[in-house]
Amino acid sequence: MKEFMGKDFLLTNDVAKHLYHDYAAKMPIIDYHCHISQKEIYENRQFKTITEVWLGGDHYKWRQMRTNGIDEKYITGDASDLEKFKAWAKTLSHLIGNPLYHWSHLELQRYFHIYEPLTEDNAEEIFNRCNEILKTLTVRKILEDSRVNIICTTDDPCDDLHYHKLLKEDQTLKTLVVPCFRPDKANNIEKKDYLEYIAKLEEVSERKITNFKELCDVLDERIDFFASMGCRASDHALEYVMYEPAEEEEIERIFAKRLNGEMVDRKEELRFKTALMRHLAKVYYEKNWVMQLHYGARRDNNTRMYEKLGPDTGYDAINNQAPSSEMAAFLDSLEKENSLPKTVIYSLNPNDNAVIMATIGCFQGESKGKLQHGSAWWFNDHKKGMLEQMETLANDGMLANFIGMLTDSRSFLSYTRHEYFRRILCDFIGTLVENGEYPNDDEILKEIVENISYYNAVEYLGFNDQKQTDQEEE
Repeated sequence: MKEFMGKDFLLTNDVAKHLYHDYAAKMPIIDYHCHISQKEIYENRQFKTITEVWLGGDHYKWRQMRTNGIDEKYITGDASDLEKFKAWAKTLSHLIGNPLYHWSHLELQRYFHIYEPLTEDNAEEIFNRCNEILKTLTVRKILEDSRVNIICTTDDPCDDLHYHKLLKEDQTLKTLVVPCFRPDKANNIEKKDYLEYIAKLEEVSERKITNFKELCDVLDERIDFFASMGCRASDHALEYVMYEPAEEEEIERIFAKRLNGEMVDRKEELRFKTALMRHLAKVYYEKNWVMQLHYGARRDNNTRMYEKLGPDTGYDAINNQAPSSEMAAFLDSLEKENSLPKTVIYSLNPNDNAVIMATIGCFQGESKGKLQHGSAWWFNDHKKGMLEQMETLANDGMLANFIGMLTDSRSFLSYTRHEYFRRILCDFIGTLVENGEYPNDDEILKEIVENISYYNAVEYLGFNDQKQTDQEEE
């Protein structure tokens, strides 16, 4: 029997152990999609308690606490930090087979040097031990200790990027922090507060938006501003990758209707979103940006709790309505005009893995791995989900070109997810070698593992200057 989450955790053969310990574990981190606060990086936030950093906004944990019958008072309510931590510890003990069990204990091991399992019985002791270490553990120290070289945050077009500017000027910060353009609110014409957002966009841009062309012009200006702050990518949360084309006059009519205070119907919504996404994609191509498309989420399913707590509180789920024909048509419409940017496609539904791989294979070329099947995301970033994504990528595409893992997290302790991913990756590759399905060529295996862990993403997003710096430091 192996020791609990020991040195060779998730590594089942000698090749896997070698690949992980000698290569993958030594690589730095590029976190090219996350939701952490650039303000907290600049101000070098120091958390008072482990509850703040573990449970403050982590809807992954909140869902499981509710599943375990924990009263909302101890989740998002006014219970003390110790009470909330004890409630989480009580829940954690029952999460056998859940990635949260592994993530939580990896974080305890790597940041707090705690190797025993967290239980309801030792919760208060571990709470105090963690809090003592937090007195010396700032956000920047976490980034440095985790060897996080590059972070791409998630930012709305209206953001002034104030803290990004300050971070750019800060010569003491070793991590490169850049924004990622997330224009969902400009795209979601069906939302009740859409006109409020347009007004905010007008205020930020200091110009009126009276038609669709002017909306595009304003967003183009914001893209230029983001680019000046080092942005290399966009990100879009879509219901699915849709394609409902319409003439320019029809798009202007739809937008004018919405500006007049009227709500649009479903077909009008899809036509507007198709037009705006096509416009933005063409701009990304010109900028050599990466376009990330996240789809397959059905959000805010519990109306009563949404009205009480708001979005992103643990009430989203997987959607299964995603016509692959429209995704292919959308990509083809851009390819025909030679304006398809580098694109990463993520689906929350694991049933879409093969569909994504088959579709993006029709549009490769121009650069290595131009279209990517994004890493296992949200409900899928567990051992099985990661393996299924890797297996599909290897079966139907080219695993060696994969740009690897991201945290998609709001927590500064989530960088252990890269370790989790790398262990699973090395075991997958090691098993192929051990089974005689791939030669035991150490030079090639080293290159594949290091590239997927770090270098592929660095090159894909255009951080080649940073890659050179990293190699010189090594």
